Amino acid sequence: MSTPSDQVPPSPPPAPPPPYEPVSPPSAAPSADDKNIAMLTHLSGLLFHVVVPLIVWLVFKDREDKQYLVREAKEALNFQITIVLAYFIGGILSIILIGGLVIFLAWIANLVFCIVAALKVSSDGTYRYPYCLRLIN
Repeated sequence: MSTPSDQVPPSPPPAPPPPYEPVSPPSAAPSADDKNIAMLTHLSGLLFHVVVPLIVWLVFKDREDKQYLVREAKEALNFQITIVLAYFIGGILSIILIGGLVIFLAWIANLVFCIVAALKVSSDGTYRYPYCLRLIN
């Protein structure tokens, strides 16, 4: 006969592993210089369309400390690609005389949304264009 001191109590089941949480880099607040560059990137769409956002994105895309600028440059670049496509479609539609209206509306949208984006980025720090093809992720 065994006594209670001879019996070893069963070990408790192992604790379940913690749920998987992807490790993301620490999100530091963007510096004033980064905000200014992002603001100028959005405003540059008024004159240079895709050129400046593309340059900013290509220069900073591999730097971990400049991910804020990369996000804003991609957003501005996606919107400017959308505007260039609208101009192209307006040019094609000018054959049936509605293209002028499409080009004018695209120009107004570019003017308004670039200014709104620049103001929002300078105050809050980030902006997403409402009507935009997200071609570059």
